[in-house]
Amino acid sequence: MELVVPLVLIFGTVLVLIINEKPNWIGIAILLPVILFVVHMFLTTKYTIEGDKLVIKCGFLYHKTIDINTIRRIAEKNNLLSSPATSLDRLEILYGKFDSVLISPRRKAEFINDIKRINPGIEVNLKKK
Repeated sequence: MELVVPLVLIFGTVLVLIINEKPNWIGIAILLPVILFVVHMFLTTKYTIEGDKLVIKCGFLYHKTIDINTIRRIAEKNNLLSSPATSLDRLEILYGKFDSVLISPRRKAEFINDIKRINPGIEVNLKKK
């Protein structure tokens, strides 16, 4: 959610400015597809567990399947790096030898429990609240 509000404010302000001044149709033609693309990415970002696989989808640009048995560690991160995450309150999944991905499931505790049921050997590092 903390990513949605700033994006709405930025895009909304720019769109209002473009429309309120002399309507700049080129600006509108560029901005509307960008807005639709961002909305599409937010609406289609999903993390699902299919058997012993974690499937991460983010729009039509990102699709990754991770074998849950290769996950070594899950840690909470507040990182601005580009990733298939719709929030800054993220989980970093370290898997394989050197691979990692940042995600932001809505119900982190439930998500972690579901993953740990498949691979109980995963190290979990959560920040103290």
